[in-house]
Amino acid sequence: MGDHSTAAGPPPDERPPPRGSSPPRGGRTAPRLPSDAGFWRSPLRGPWLTALLGVVLLVGITVVFVTGLLSYAAYNPDLAPANDQTPERGLLGFYLFAWPTDPHWLYRLTQGLHVTVGVVLVPVLLAKLWSVVPKLFTLPPARSAAHALERVSLLLLVGGVLFEFVTGLLNVQLDYLFPGSFYPLHFYGAWVFAAAFAVHVALRLPKAVRVLRAGAPDDLASGRRRRPAAAVREPDRETGLVAPEPAGPTLSRRGALGVVGGGSVLLLGVTVGQNLDGPLRRTALLAPHGGTEPGSGANAFQINKTAGAVGVTAEETGDGWRLTVEGADGRKRRYSRAQLLAMPQHTAALPIACVEGWSTSDQHWSGVRLRDLAELAGYDPREGLPGVFVSSLQRSGAFRQAALRDNQVRDPRSLLALRVGGEELSLDHGYPARVIVPAAPGVHNTKWVSQLSFGADR
Repeated sequence: MGDHSTAAGPPPDERPPPRGSSPPRGGRTAPRLPSDAGFWRSPLRGPWLTALLGVVLLVGITVVFVTGLLSYAAYNPDLAPANDQTPERGLLGFYLFAWPTDPHWLYRLTQGLHVTVGVVLVPVLLAKLWSVVPKLFTLPPARSAAHALERVSLLLLVGGVLFEFVTGLLNVQLDYLFPGSFYPLHFYGAWVFAAAFAVHVALRLPKAVRVLRAGAPDDLASGRRRRPAAAVREPDRETGLVAPEPAGPTLSRRGALGVVGGGSVLLLGVTVGQNLDGPLRRTALLAPHGGTEPGSGANAFQINKTAGAVGVTAEETGDGWRLTVEGADGRKRRYSRAQLLAMPQHTAALPIACVEGWSTSDQHWSGVRLRDLAELAGYDPREGLPGVFVSSLQRSGAFRQAALRDNQVRDPRSLLALRVGGEELSLDHGYPARVIVPAAPGVHNTKWVSQLSFGADR
């Protein structure tokens, strides 16, 4: 799939210079520049390949964008400042809604799709950018106001998609090499890219549909395996993508699509297991927590951060630990772990699903229902229960506190969990107590809980 090759045809200095190439100097052809039409020589480029890759990206990126919006809604940024990592979003949060608790695996599904589809699209994205790279060097940069608008949208499109994919992949790997917080960078970058993407689709989709309807190039349409040297040059259809002086092909279009598809299948195989149960979890080589087992027995399932990483010690979670429950009257009630264990215990089978795309299977949690604790705080369930603001012993980090909605508190599966799988929580899994809520992002299932403030908005 190379470009400036001289593997076939007469040597460059014996060919007539193509239109737009640099003039000869001293009787020899001057080195061609990327802006010269003859610089790009791959015979694989053409409108059909570009259109096909574009349609695949249209479907895939739409899935990634929509699931990204759903993830943002799941964080409930309107609920409290602690949940809001993008306080200056303005109208960009127009669609926010109360995130439901049913089905309990909802966030596991939507965020798993967001990350997995995004990773699988990487080879398609790179192939698409390769297929149109000559257009990025076209001179003059703008021939008219309309062309200038298209070029600006193309710049924002390419820059935006690279920014979103790079920051997303780095976040999945927990490599925060970019300046600032991931959340606002990825959020605002997504909207810039979405605007450019919408303009590009409006301008290019009709032409892409016409190209695909016209049929595949001969080396694909024939249905027979054609030797690369026999490939037929594709009509340009006024796209400027077909090389005027194509080099001899070393790979057929069918082979190129096979390479792209094979790359996507490979990435799927080393990614998707982080969101599934069974043997595929062991193949999730790109998941930073794929092989992490921070405990034994019932506690041997994935986590994001250990107690040691956030400064929570065994001393402060020992016998002296107390849960503070604040209610409608402003009174603060304090309970030891023994007192909580003496209360009616309830169980719920719920997963942990993280923004990085990994999730656990349903774990069997037991503890005190949040709705029961709200009643202890002075609220009457017949008059409605409020949301709750959860604080952790964790001293730093964006999600050491979180607010939950009233519908999350009312759900009987929402627990202040004290045990998992019939065993005590390990320190890394949130001992002495953690919150577990159906369909909530993992960071809202706060560990090492120190205080529950019902009806508070902080």
